Amino acid sequence: MNKSRNSDKSPRNRLSAFFRGFPAFALLAVVFLCRTFPPVSAQGPAPGLSLNIDEARTLALANSRSLAKYKLAIKAGLLDQRGQFYTLLPSPSLGASASATLWNAQEGSAEFKDTIGTGLSFGISQQIFNGGKFFVNKTIAELSAEMARQDALAEFYAVLTSADSAYYACLQTKASLESAESALETAELSLAIAETRAGNGMIKPGDYLQALAEKESRENARNQAKRDLALSELKLKTLLGLDEPPLLREVEFDGYREFIEKMAAVTEEETLRLYGGLLRAAASNPALAKASLKNLQAEKQTSLALRDFSPTLSASFSTGLNYSVQDGVRPSSGSLSLSGKIPLDYWVLKDNLMKKQIAREQAALDYGSAEESLETELYTALLDLISQAGAVLSSRRSGEYADKHFEYVMELYRLNQNSVSDLQEASSLARTNHNQLIRSQYGFLTSLSKLRGILVMEDEGALKDLLLKDLLPKDILPKDPLPNDLLSAPGIR
Repeated sequence: MNKSRNSDKSPRNRLSAFFRGFPAFALLAVVFLCRTFPPVSAQGPAPGLSLNIDEARTLALANSRSLAKYKLAIKAGLLDQRGQFYTLLPSPSLGASASATLWNAQEGSAEFKDTIGTGLSFGISQQIFNGGKFFVNKTIAELSAEMARQDALAEFYAVLTSADSAYYACLQTKASLESAESALETAELSLAIAETRAGNGMIKPGDYLQALAEKESRENARNQAKRDLALSELKLKTLLGLDEPPLLREVEFDGYREFIEKMAAVTEEETLRLYGGLLRAAASNPALAKASLKNLQAEKQTSLALRDFSPTLSASFSTGLNYSVQDGVRPSSGSLSLSGKIPLDYWVLKDNLMKKQIAREQAALDYGSAEESLETELYTALLDLISQAGAVLSSRRSGEYADKHFEYVMELYRLNQNSVSDLQEASSLARTNHNQLIRSQYGFLTSLSKLRGILVMEDEGALKDLLLKDLLPKDILPKDPLPNDLLSAPGIR
């Protein structure tokens, strides 16, 4: 799973090339995400074809309408930048006119006179000075375009995180269904034995009713697990844009074993050190970057409001051609004019400036809130990852002991040396630990995916390296506390 971060084909470098280059490359990035893969199920896998996590991510990106929306936002931002450049150019204009006098009435006579005339005019105007507003507006447009790119980057990782969560949710509910079916099989076996013994008068009727109730309860739990799996598959196929739920390839948890063991052994001191390293790596988080850009944009808006107090100077030139029946075609005179404007409504401009200053202070507060939110979110994700790693190890160990205990109790139950209640307690204990292992394993993967999204890291191997580089190798596997004579006791298979 670990990929070289120096490889030109690595996802990390591809993403950097898309979103961190020049504006044209940023536009191409979203075009690639939204158009390279048709956003419908026509190109999706056929029903029954298996998918791995990477293929699910690709389909989720291809089917994301939000990424298509951000592509349009980036395109609009580029047009705004181009429009700001156009305001620096001269503004030409072309006009035409026509007139005719049908008759000329004078005192004592009415004489018809043909006075048809036409005119063609051309003018050009240029703003010479406006207080430097052009450069400020250009910077504001660039900041808006960059914020649109950060929104697209944030949505890119949000879609990846959603795809991971939906994928893992399907696998988790599938494993829970298998656990529920196994528990139901145990309850049916227990009921069959109880029926035989009840027919022979070997157990009390209450024990038989208890076994019957346990079977019904396990069957209800199995049906609920089926419903959960159907809902998870519905959410996944909707996210991927498929008509039918795909077959998902299982996660190889053996590949995570060493990493889970190391994360489960992290101490409080190491947690703080890890958090510091992750916080430095989170400097490129899109939400934080957007808040910083908004802060800069608010400062430029304030600067623009200050320039409203400045006078403006413009120049214009005009000329044309005129035609009439009497005079024929003759050029009109050319004129050059200069015009200046000094604003006097300072109360209006001052009010606008004060509003921009308030907006700048609000943007600064928003940036501080974004920093705090990122720190909280990052620390929470790290603690969740460590906690889930510890839960995987503890539930794995307790599950092994619970399975051994269940096999021991089941063997005694077959020998009629244990009651239905003893078997139900052992079965419930084994099932509870098994479900806890399922939840903790997929919870660990979900926490890892969320942490990757916060750090803007698509390569899971790079995230593992970042987490483990400051940790010392430790032997955290505890020795089995069960005595050897118990492990070899009758009934343990």
